[in-house]
Amino acid sequence: MCRNIRTLHNFEPRADADEIEAAALQYVRKVSGSTKPSKANQEAFDQAVHDIAHVTEHLIGALVTTAPPKNREVEAAKARARSAQRYATA
Repeated sequence: MCRNIRTLHNFEPRADADEIEAAALQYVRKVSGSTKPSKANQEAFDQAVHDIAHVTEHLIGALVTTAPPKNREVEAAKARARSAQRYATA
């Protein structure tokens, strides 16, 4: 579920509010089954995104690890290499 949601914990620099909001939006879209809610559901949809983003910020702030922080560029390069291998055409 939610393959587009990326790990946000243990990165340097820390995940910013935009990344957390994007992850919350993806989650709400997946759970609701709607990428664009109706006018009747817009307020509930927006409130859910806000609430999930808020809780996610608290979660990321409370998690502890002894592992060194990951580098975003290195992790992105690894993901691109995996993708290239996975979707390579011969």
